Amino acid sequence: MQPLRYAFFGTGPLAESVLATLYRNGYIPSLVVTKPDKEQGRHMVVTAPSIKTWASLKGIDVFQPESLKDLREDSVIFKQPFDVFIVASYGKIIPESILTLPEHGVLNVHPSLLPKYRGPSPLESALLNGDMSIGVSIMKLDNEMDHGPILVQNSFMTPTEATAGTLEVICGQMGGEMLVQCLSHYIEKTLLPQEQNHAEATICKKITKELGLIHLHDDIREVRRKYRALSPWPGLYFFITHKDKEIRVKINALDLVTTKNEITADAYILSVTPEGKKQMDFESFKRGYMNSN
Repeated sequence: MQPLRYAFFGTGPLAESVLATLYRNGYIPSLVVTKPDKEQGRHMVVTAPSIKTWASLKGIDVFQPESLKDLREDSVIFKQPFDVFIVASYGKIIPESILTLPEHGVLNVHPSLLPKYRGPSPLESALLNGDMSIGVSIMKLDNEMDHGPILVQNSFMTPTEATAGTLEVICGQMGGEMLVQCLSHYIEKTLLPQEQNHAEATICKKITKELGLIHLHDDIREVRRKYRALSPWPGLYFFITHKDKEIRVKINALDLVTTKNEITADAYILSVTPEGKKQMDFESFKRGYMNSN
């Protein structure tokens, strides 16, 4: 088989893990398509996506359109023939004009056992629901959200202390390995995509900052699921009233394994950052903020 001519679309840890695995196995993309540079941090410094930096160091061309909807025909994505596009956590809508460009269509790495958890937050949803296993699907994209036919799927037991952030990396590595195993068969048409059972589809919603709100006397089992699902973003927080002022407090670390007689969250919080203050251990926080008015 001739070297695969493909463009890779993605941003973030899952995409980086998929692409690194493909590259390590000899699948070198002709083009990496990722999100534009954006302002980040307290000082709003314009920062490139990590995948752009990685690709540039490897000598791979990078394309960062604001949108794929109205690309001109002289843009780089139209200038060369592609066998396939591979998408992993790109985060932008891919219009039909792009889906039909490569000879063999567009493949997507989705971190769930489709048709379960279609949508933008499959890993977070699985952790929030306490799922015992996590899945990865390689599918062919069509015009509907996570609706296309499946090439291959795999799953693994959810590690006890895994967060959405760590699972992105694990799923990316697994998805990359699955692509390495199936790409040649897919291109040669010895592996044919199979339609999903659409009647069993479930949809997950976009994660918002508001989901991170907890109360100190919430059940620790629920709080642990939230902590794992919402790490690294948006994280957990609670409010207290201190000196007649309501203060937002960010939870930095939570005990995810210890079993105690207490079942409320306040018995398991390890460190916090009160609004406008530095990080501190939770015992110090309680002495300074919860035992005085």
